[in-house]
Amino acid sequence: MEKFDRSYIQMAGVWAQNSYCKRRQVGALLVKDRMIISDGYNGTPAGFENICEDENGVTKPYVLHAEANAITKVAKSGNSSKDATLYVTASPCVECAKLIIQAGIRRVVYRDAYRLTDGIDLLTRAGIEVEQVDETN
Repeated sequence: MEKFDRSYIQMAGVWAQNSYCKRRQVGALLVKDRMIISDGYNGTPAGFENICEDENGVTKPYVLHAEANAITKVAKSGNSSKDATLYVTASPCVECAKLIIQAGIRRVVYRDAYRLTDGIDLLTRAGIEVEQVDETN
């Protein structure tokens, strides 16, 4: 574990609180050279209502994951995510794993394991360093 991993994962947890999603709030930070270059939390696209679930409590299909928001935000900023570390409060799904690989992110640190491991499995297969961190220890 790197020196600042626990601090960054705690900050991602604070950032997750910005999410309007009721089922699960997820936060993500992209860090490069010990600078936060992007952030994201799960939610609807810009300009949409800030309601993530339908009347049955099911997540709407167009809700973006925290990782996708952080990656697309850095793309708009002109910064590069190549060789960055992604801190995220929940382990990435397979769709986000594909974005992480394509964005050149070299390391993923997450707090909570998701029930499906296909995202973590894909990241590992791609040679990306993956680590679970407990923010309390």
